[in-house]
Amino acid sequence: MQRQELKEILEIFCASGWELIASPARRWLDGAGNTAELIVAVKQAQKECGSCGCEMDSLYPRALALLCA
Repeated sequence: MQRQELKEILEIFCASGWELIASPARRWLDGAGNTAELIVAVKQAQKECGSCGCEMDSLYPRALALLCA
């Protein structure tokens, strides 16, 4: 169940078109990325955009929780 939730969050990141988060998320979903790279990207995205009020603000901490579980 948690893996499915993570996949759904990463699909949203991919659809955002924001290269910082979209590319690492796509690579991870395609099986060509690594978790450490994705965690770094999510942390950076959260730092840059985590409180702007967009729909992804709440997804960054949840993605990190799932990735680090």
